[in-house]
Amino acid sequence: MYQIKDYVNGEFVERTDLEIVNVLNPATEEIIAHTYNGTKNYTQQAIQCAKEAQKAWSETPAIERAQYLKKIAKGIRERGEELTEIIIKEGGKTRELASTEVYFTADYLEYMAEWARRYEGEIIQSDRKNEHILLYKKPLGVTSGILPWNFPFFLVARKMAPALVTGNTIIMKPSEETPINAYIFTEILDTVGLPSGVFNLVNGSGEIVGDELARNKDIELVSITGSEDAGKKVMEAASTNITKVNLELGGKAPAIVLEDADIDKAVQYVIDSRIINTGQVCNCVERLYVQKSIEEQFIEKLVQKMSSVTYGNTLDGDYDMDR
Repeated sequence: MYQIKDYVNGEFVERTDLEIVNVLNPATEEIIAHTYNGTKNYTQQAIQCAKEAQKAWSETPAIERAQYLKKIAKGIRERGEELTEIIIKEGGKTRELASTEVYFTADYLEYMAEWARRYEGEIIQSDRKNEHILLYKKPLGVTSGILPWNFPFFLVARKMAPALVTGNTIIMKPSEETPINAYIFTEILDTVGLPSGVFNLVNGSGEIVGDELARNKDIELVSITGSEDAGKKVMEAASTNITKVNLELGGKAPAIVLEDADIDKAVQYVIDSRIINTGQVCNCVERLYVQKSIEEQFIEKLVQKMSSVTYGNTLDGDYDMDR
């Protein structure tokens, strides 16, 4: 049983005074961790720590900041099998998809570390004679990241790495349904010597913690991956201070199959898109358009192929989908 903690100013903090929230294995409904409903006050404390740490972090050479990302990537690879098991238990992924998420996250951190060498300004010729414009890129300051439950491990890195390598600090809020993998990510991060306050983890609901991470005047940018409704709430909260927002929201992805397509391949592509992570991905096919001349043939093959899809507890076997 995991006891989830906050991570603020370089220390793990157990919130024993808060209401406990159970984290369930979606396949078995077994309780696998305890998290809690965080408060506005605790969130503000984390924001203040990130604010105090930001100046010194921004003055750290970019290539030095990048080394921390590489160390985190190394730690992820060392705990790869453990993380794969956690993602399966917590989110109901297949083993293949969970493992891919873990090691792709390590790859992504190493990729972002290389941007430290490419993070450059510009020299622009002016309209005026004998004058040039120097364009400097500066950190925004304190940023925040609000995570979903469908690819929560990778998205910690997706929001954290660009922020840190460019000299910003960040506060992350994981989904209440999948907080374990973000907690283990933070355990790994804690071993690499990252300066206190640069990365902070605060647990709680979107209504309280998420709202403060968007509404607080010291947040310069809030990034959320989630539903359209959640995105609207973040935009509304961020508008209080005209805070920059980064939105990655749900989609209604179409697939179009014309009569000259390879029908067997098209059927397989559609099925693969629909069953990945049990269809809980923003770019899964949700609208399917098939040319009339091949409609019956396509539907027949789609039904036949779909009937062979297997599902079950992916900890117990090699299924196509978790149940």
